Amino acid sequence: MKKLFFLALIILCARITVSGQELYVFTEPASNMPTKSIGVRITNEGMFNYPGYVSRTIPEVMFGFNKNLMAHAQVFLSDMDGKYRLEGGSIYAKYRFLSLDEAHSHFRASAFGRVSTSKRPTYTKDINLEGDNSGMQGGLIFTQLLHKLALSATLGYAHAFENQARQIAGMPRPNNMLSYSLSSGYLVLPITYKDYKQPNFNVYLELLGKTDPSSGQSYLDVAPAVQMILNSKTRIDLGYRFQATGDMEGRYTKNMYLVRAEFNFFNVLK
Repeated sequence: MKKLFFLALIILCARITVSGQELYVFTEPASNMPTKSIGVRITNEGMFNYPGYVSRTIPEVMFGFNKNLMAHAQVFLSDMDGKYRLEGGSIYAKYRFLSLDEAHSHFRASAFGRVSTSKRPTYTKDINLEGDNSGMQGGLIFTQLLHKLALSATLGYAHAFENQARQIAGMPRPNNMLSYSLSSGYLVLPITYKDYKQPNFNVYLELLGKTDPSSGQSYLDVAPAVQMILNSKTRIDLGYRFQATGDMEGRYTKNMYLVRAEFNFFNVLK
């Protein structure tokens, strides 16, 4: 029985390592985390044109309920309004409804939804449900793995909840936002997979865009990133996003770094 358990664990970790290039830094893939697993993340984001430097910390817990359903619970803390404080939280869920598997490749399609709350004043049209705005979002994700290359596209629509008590006079109130992204990830190391303890090194390039349907204002960010995976359980991300083009006013995430550490625990949910 023990031999079967360890064999299953090795196979599971091998699948995680081989598909590591799908673990995008700024977006989610259509694939889900392993069944009955729990992941713990801590993310730090730093913004340089707020004005001045500010940062946000995001503790997060992830649950892999089965091969098709997973969920995230996040808490947001930052010093963007003075002292470091609790801003709010978010619940994210993703359901995979299509899987097409072939040798050295697969295609996944998922639907996702998010509900967020935030104490921050609502004064920018760039709706961000990871700390800045209260609201809800839904969308679709499509991910294609081709050996060492993974490509993914996301389309989402967000609605910010109205809160006049936190509205700054004379400033626009966020309403609705169309978001879209195109992400690519490439497995650099290992060149030849031998066991799940091998370090995994991935490089990413993501294009992140949004459009305000009411005004037509939009932007497109470029986000390169690198990633290390250790023992198929520990993940370290380092990325930076910057605006390539756009005319949306009041943005402060267009020059932002991201640092993340993630720890995964397999076969712990009953």
